[in-house]
Amino acid sequence: MNSTLPLILAGPILRKATSKDLVFWLATSEPLQGSFTLFSQQGALFQSDLSQCQQIRVGQHAYVVLAHFQGEFPTHLALSYEFDTQHGPLSSLNPHLLYEDEVRPQFTISTKADYILHGSCRNPHHPSQDALVQADKKVSIQSLETRPDMLLMSGDQIYADHVSTPMLDAVIQIIERLGLYDEEFEQAPFNSASELYQHPDCYCGRERLLPNSEKQRSLLTRWLPNPQVPIFSSRESENHLISLAEFMAMYLLTWSPVVWSLVDVKRIQSNRFEVNGQTLSTEWQSKWDEDLPHLQGFIDGLPSVARLLSHIPTYMIFDDHDITDDWNLTIGWEQAAYSNLFSKRVIGNGLIAYWLFQGWGNEPDNFNSEFLGVANAYFDQPSLKHQNQFIDYLYRFEKWHFCIQTTPKVVVLDTRTRRWRSESRMNKPSGLMDWEALIEFQQELMHQDKVIVVSAAPMFGVKFIEALQRGMTNLGYPLLIDAENWMAHPGSANTLLSIFTHTKTPSSFVILSGDVHYSFAYDIKLRYRKSSPNIYQITCSGIKNEFPEPLLSACDYMDRLLYSPRSPLNWLTKRKRLKIFKRKPDNNSAKLLVNSSAIGELHLDPHGKPESITILTGRGDSVSFPSIDSR
Repeated sequence: MNSTLPLILAGPILRKATSKDLVFWLATSEPLQGSFTLFSQQGALFQSDLSQCQQIRVGQHAYVVLAHFQGEFPTHLALSYEFDTQHGPLSSLNPHLLYEDEVRPQFTISTKADYILHGSCRNPHHPSQDALVQADKKVSIQSLETRPDMLLMSGDQIYADHVSTPMLDAVIQIIERLGLYDEEFEQAPFNSASELYQHPDCYCGRERLLPNSEKQRSLLTRWLPNPQVPIFSSRESENHLISLAEFMAMYLLTWSPVVWSLVDVKRIQSNRFEVNGQTLSTEWQSKWDEDLPHLQGFIDGLPSVARLLSHIPTYMIFDDHDITDDWNLTIGWEQAAYSNLFSKRVIGNGLIAYWLFQGWGNEPDNFNSEFLGVANAYFDQPSLKHQNQFIDYLYRFEKWHFCIQTTPKVVVLDTRTRRWRSESRMNKPSGLMDWEALIEFQQELMHQDKVIVVSAAPMFGVKFIEALQRGMTNLGYPLLIDAENWMAHPGSANTLLSIFTHTKTPSSFVILSGDVHYSFAYDIKLRYRKSSPNIYQITCSGIKNEFPEPLLSACDYMDRLLYSPRSPLNWLTKRKRLKIFKRKPDNNSAKLLVNSSAIGELHLDPHGKPESITILTGRGDSVSFPSIDSR
């Protein structure tokens, strides 16, 4: 036990709230003891012993706790909760989690999904403002009964492949302070994680440590010398996370203001400290100075973010940056990444951390005794053998997707691990879901009159940008501009469109997506069908990220010019069976794409159709996408 560490390092995050299940996620510095109590306005309703929670030790002074309580819980009623721990009640230990006039965190269990917050892409050192802070401000002035039913985070909750140097220094400080586990590596330029932290290239030089593979060549270039190319394609991989401890520390620092109290801030504020006996170059000192104020703004907003996540049921699904850029983009990328033991370990570490910090809380029943047995074999006895066995198991695992049984039903898709791989070219983008996964998706839609689908990437993107991506793919550079969209693979594209045109699918679809770092909204109808389902796609991204300007403005203009509703170019796309109407934002701009960090706000009517589509920007502005009057 280390009495100098706070007991609750991060959380609680309210992960799931139904009439039968309450799920909270926490990170603690010692095993959690005491009791959990659920209150109504009349008094205590439910109590449980915290020692019965699932607790996984991940370091000398670090535990990940999944507090899963089962019972008969009232819906649409004001509730509050308390964790009475061995060091006192949560409300006293972490008072920043309480809204004004609260004694304990309050919430409701809603059976509906007619008011949703949604977004993706939260990069701590990006210059934009954190939109989750604005979401917390709004929730703080809402009455309990008018708060959002849930928060859906659709990918890139961390940026494992794009880490600022001051953030990496904080990560390594937290690893040391919490005693997060060391690990062994194979086929790497170091033997262990502790050796990595002492390596001269640990800071600002990891692109020299990460593995390479031979470039795939055509028949015309086979006679030329074969150059080595990086397996990890991120163009900003100088501080790419590598060890499992780094991934875990990154999550803690992304979610919790408490963990930042353990960081030597004076060291972070100085870019000229010695790193393993060396000082940073002038170039990287300048970059440090550039990133630090943006990171400091992110840190300042963390109490608000932690408060929001403790009050609103929050569901999460991964996208590529949670692991690494272009994760599973092509079969060629997969073969290179998984045939190298070092790159396979880095990706596996990202998956382990995703499960611990995100996936586990979405639907605990997806992770059965067999899964937990393999996980506990590693965490009970960390070793090279057990870590490799756990990672191999995760690579075979196929239940990252989940459903939220509300009205309407929410179907959250895994678009990263069950890909429809191209059979024609190794560097051609894979489909985001394979045939089997799409058929399972269709089964979830059967007998539903309305549904919300969460896809990390937009199902229907900006056609001009998709055309650019297709052009780069044809030239052999799919990784250059992330040529990843639902329409890039004929098999998955046609199967997806067939699902929408099937007569037994819901009459109202709402698709929520992110990934692209700008926001837009589409209304979609089937051509030549009187009884077309109502399809709406709402894209909000990023929570703390934006698209480069003036590039996005140019793409917006070209898309409006070349792909207007009456343009014959639409007939050259895979979506020719659909009519897509683009909603115009009410921000006094001719642009249809809004380039601002933002969190989406969606209100649905009783039929599952949008009553209002709005984004709340990181600056606190509200931008609406009004309905289209005539179609």
